[in-house]
Amino acid sequence: MNKQLITLPSPDLRERSKKIGLISSDVADLISNMETVTLEWEDSRDHEVGVALAAVQIGVLQRAVVIRKDFNDKQNREFKVFINPEITKYEGEIVYDYEGCLSVKDIYGHVPRYSKVRVKAIDEHGKEVRTTAEGFLARVFQHEIDHTNGIVFVDRIHDDEEAFFVLDDDGKLSALDYETEIKNNEQLWQTE
Repeated sequence: MNKQLITLPSPDLRERSKKIGLISSDVADLISNMETVTLEWEDSRDHEVGVALAAVQIGVLQRAVVIRKDFNDKQNREFKVFINPEITKYEGEIVYDYEGCLSVKDIYGHVPRYSKVRVKAIDEHGKEVRTTAEGFLARVFQHEIDHTNGIVFVDRIHDDEEAFFVLDDDGKLSALDYETEIKNNEQLWQTE
């Protein structure tokens, strides 16, 4: 399996992924491929970190997510695996912060998310995992679990004219003009 990263406007990104029933060697290969794709993407960027990836982002409609073990240390290239992840409880307050996505080229968003979530999943060995995530990790879980449900972060801010940004060559975010660069952008919004 040597899958490549897919980006909008790929229709797969708006499809719901299926639950994984059996943790097989195919799932192990999928996880390994997801980690490799994430790190290759990161290695091709000057100012970004490959934080996480859902299987749908490499065109595999299965509920698998990999999340970086340490967001603050680019040298730590290890991931945690979450199969069939689901949020069991949303907590805290709604917080707006910036998000990017490996499958959304060059666009960032100012996205509302809960500050705390409880998540259950199984790991790559079939063992149940339950975790409470706060802050940035809570945001990452919501973003990736959205992917498994066919939701891309831009869908959460579709009509917010102030929410879209681009990363410049110096690693700074600059606002995008909603009317000219976002509203009718066929790369972002599937047009029938």
